[in-house]
Amino acid sequence: MLDSAITGPADFDVGSIVAGLRQSRDVLHNVRYRGPVRPPPSREAIVETVTQLTMALFPAHYGKLGGKLEGKLGNANGAVTPEMIDAFVAGVLARALPALCEHLQGTLPFAAESVPSDDELSREAHAITRAFAADLPRIRGLLVSDLRAAYAGDPAATGHSEILLVYPGMAAVIHYRLAHALHRLGARFLARQICEIAHSLTGIDIHPGAEIGGSFFIDHGTGVVVGETAVIGERVRLYQAVTLGARSFPADETGALIKGRLRHPIVEDDVVIYAGATILGRITVGRGSTIGGSVWLTHSVPPNSQITQAQLRSNEPDRQG
Repeated sequence: MLDSAITGPADFDVGSIVAGLRQSRDVLHNVRYRGPVRPPPSREAIVETVTQLTMALFPAHYGKLGGKLEGKLGNANGAVTPEMIDAFVAGVLARALPALCEHLQGTLPFAAESVPSDDELSREAHAITRAFAADLPRIRGLLVSDLRAAYAGDPAATGHSEILLVYPGMAAVIHYRLAHALHRLGARFLARQICEIAHSLTGIDIHPGAEIGGSFFIDHGTGVVVGETAVIGERVRLYQAVTLGARSFPADETGALIKGRLRHPIVEDDVVIYAGATILGRITVGRGSTIGGSVWLTHSVPPNSQITQAQLRSNEPDRQG
């Protein structure tokens, strides 16, 4: 059966193609993971687990989305009733946490410096899952602060439910908060997958390694980029197309990019950054500052600064001189 599959249809030289691909894998263009083959979790499986975790965090809002279990615990319409919330959350976590542990076992090897054994993988995955689960109340507290900041900062918002269920910025932040907790625990590959799912859904690209304080609000959101080493304080508001990026990418003597450098901005508390602003490099935006739309900023500014395009243009000769 295998030989016939390799031979393939008579019209195509499948045997030569298979041999060429083998040579590419093993000799010419080898980028394969060297440990045992462990298929990573599918995107669909990760989406389902993130959905379940979100349901556990906000059961009154998302509790109708999950199907069989929720129907058993809810009312005739499948909605979760107040007296059933704890049982509902326990049931959802009973599915989400083992699935998360399985996802970790499938993804941890890709970021490991050596090839872990199955026992080592299992122990690490279970330890991360336990620590992550214990952190869920803190994560929910941060998300509630984000939710309140969005309601306070957007005059168009009709209520917390609208923000939680409709706003793309809130969806991106939920994914980020879950992913960041995993990233801190060493599950960097899975964390990146979760944030990339949010990126594809919302157009908002937040690296899970970024440090973001509470009461964080992204208004509209399309095109927002927050880099890996960015640090964002409390009560910060970003508008669409804001970039917190790197100014340069230093390389070593071989020309390879140096990993791990602190290359993204620090944005202190109570800063507002308007649409289209680009802030690059390891600079500091002082607390209470306002950065105007479409500003290109590559130097630090003190607290309570008001930065506009016109101001930067008028100061540019002085900085260059």
